[in-house]
Amino acid sequence: MDSALNILAEKLGIATHFTDGSQERKEYVVDEKTIKFLAEKMGYKAETEEDINNSIMAIEKRRWQQSMEKIYVVEEGDVRFDLVIPAEQENEDFALHLSSDKNQVPEPVSFEVVNDEEYQLIGKTKYVRLKFIITSKLEVGYYDLMLTVANKHYKTILAVCPQKCWQNEALDKKTWGFALQLYSVKSKRNWGVGDFTDLQNFTKMAAKSGADIIGLNPLNVLSHDFPENASPYQSISRLFLNPIYIDVEVVPEFKPEDIADIKDDIEEFRQSELIQYEHIYPLKVRVLQKCYERFKQNQVSPRHAAFEAFVKEQGVELERLAVFQSLYHKFVQENKGGWKFWPEEYRTPNSLAVREYAKEHIDEINFFKFMQFEADRQFSQAEKAVKDSGMKIGFYRDLAVGVGQDSVEVWTEPDLFFKDAGAGAPPDAMFPNGQKWGLGAFLPNALKEMAYKPFIKILRANMHNAGALRIDHVMSMMRLFIIPDYLNIGTYIYYNFKDMLNIVALESVLSRCTVVGESLGNVPAGFLEALESKNIYALSVLWLERYNDGWGDFKMPDAYPPRAFSSIGTHDMPPLKMWWFGYDIELSYQLGIIENEEKKNAAYKSRENDRWHMLKMLDDAGVWPQDKPRKGNYIYGEGYPEGIEEAVNAFMAKTNCPVFLAELENILHVEKRQNLPGTDRDLHPNWRRRLPVDLEDLSEDIAYRRNIKAINAIR
Repeated sequence: MDSALNILAEKLGIATHFTDGSQERKEYVVDEKTIKFLAEKMGYKAETEEDINNSIMAIEKRRWQQSMEKIYVVEEGDVRFDLVIPAEQENEDFALHLSSDKNQVPEPVSFEVVNDEEYQLIGKTKYVRLKFIITSKLEVGYYDLMLTVANKHYKTILAVCPQKCWQNEALDKKTWGFALQLYSVKSKRNWGVGDFTDLQNFTKMAAKSGADIIGLNPLNVLSHDFPENASPYQSISRLFLNPIYIDVEVVPEFKPEDIADIKDDIEEFRQSELIQYEHIYPLKVRVLQKCYERFKQNQVSPRHAAFEAFVKEQGVELERLAVFQSLYHKFVQENKGGWKFWPEEYRTPNSLAVREYAKEHIDEINFFKFMQFEADRQFSQAEKAVKDSGMKIGFYRDLAVGVGQDSVEVWTEPDLFFKDAGAGAPPDAMFPNGQKWGLGAFLPNALKEMAYKPFIKILRANMHNAGALRIDHVMSMMRLFIIPDYLNIGTYIYYNFKDMLNIVALESVLSRCTVVGESLGNVPAGFLEALESKNIYALSVLWLERYNDGWGDFKMPDAYPPRAFSSIGTHDMPPLKMWWFGYDIELSYQLGIIENEEKKNAAYKSRENDRWHMLKMLDDAGVWPQDKPRKGNYIYGEGYPEGIEEAVNAFMAKTNCPVFLAELENILHVEKRQNLPGTDRDLHPNWRRRLPVDLEDLSEDIAYRRNIKAINAIR
């Protein structure tokens, strides 16, 4: 590779080579075309040698061409920043003032100035870079900083961060709860998809069972016009909730006659094995529109005042979401596709055309705001059930690693995201072909130029009503695998890891929210130690806690990490019964993921070996139910081991991990997986499986009762 291109890649944080996470640990050398493509997307020309050299010089001069950076992310006790000014001013008097949300009046603070005699000639002006150390004690938080010298004012943001994330006292002891896919909840009263009333009822039941935490799938808003795009990891905004979770029948303005003509439809959805998103969501919207019409009739009610307060609090972000949804609905009717295919004047939220549209369609836009208002109200009621029931941790929310390309986030800030490329992952032990998610991914340099505000907003929004937050693919704070649209393989882009870790810690403390990093897959050396140093918990999954790079014996409970949230699997993995019989292998073969009979037979042979390892694990741990001891090897046609799900849950309950999240899919003997990465609904009904037992009957279900008893006996 050209040495200049290599230097440019290093300065931009573009990996020129990497190792995947597969068993073979294959090494890749990134081709020049990919590096040049990504450099261009990051704002630096790289086509010719001259372009590359000019880009290197531009990067080297960049810090000298701005007085202060947009934000300084520092740790309490070591608060410092720098300033670039004309060298002729280096001996002038300086004045420094800080203000914050708590104290909006700028106040002077004590500081020291360090001159390391760093100079740079830009044009005809000689500049100096000075370092400032604030010696006044500052509380953690965000500050507006103003520095005055020679009658000029320089402003920036100062993020003073704690040393570690917030620690919930409940994690000093072992506890447990559930990992719940809310949409999958089956009940006798919902409309064929789990909703916030189900969540409230499940919370009360789980608390009575001894649970202190409920892990949730991402609850973020999805496409209004294409409800079949149901992946909770492909939202249009990570700041707001999905209205499909609204329980329409408890909306204050609802009347029974609103559903008189659709009762048969609702009952049909309740009986369906799969969630009928394309029918359920439009029906909910239709009834919510009737509720909204009644809501508008009383402009002076306490509920209307609460709505106005919600709209004011959510500010421009809610306005943009509602305008985007309204515009999208308009152009879908005209067959103009996603926002990138709209007329040019509508492709930016600040255009005159968009502002005029918002004025002319204020009622429709307010309806979208109304749905967010009601979703937030119902979710908050579910969170109140957490507090009332005495749960020690509560909701454990999930922040998706990226956002849909056809989303309000990308529409609002297109220059913040990689263009013509998306996030994915290289091959690893679970996904040997890698994963091409196609998700919108932040540009690291643009994110810092925006003072990390988009990142801060999504952290804050998803810590709302949460006692813990799972950061999906947490490695993305250090590096994210970016794949150009025209390729199936890409390379890693490195982010400002220290800054992002510190911001997570700050938001964690401000929200009193524990942080968990989903660190499955290709984890860089030293990464988990960096998380632990910040008090960020890891994620530990039974299927991956094995020796010999995931192919040997299962680790015993005392070998599990003591600072991790644990579970048997995840939404991307087969449930226990499916795994035992190898149904996932046959499914992958039928879909062409496993390429031929030879590889399928090899996978079955490997699974047979895996089952022997599991039986040994359960035997050695002594966790088989006393009234259902192991009766055989269950390997050659002997069926499903009776009591194995109790044994596995008991095994996980014995691990060192402070939190164990049980999955209802395993407890209830589900034989089909919720999501098969790399497929869409034309091949596999991802995100559509409903649980086999109604919520109202769950607490009396014998499998539920036995598994909860097994967990509580240990935890």
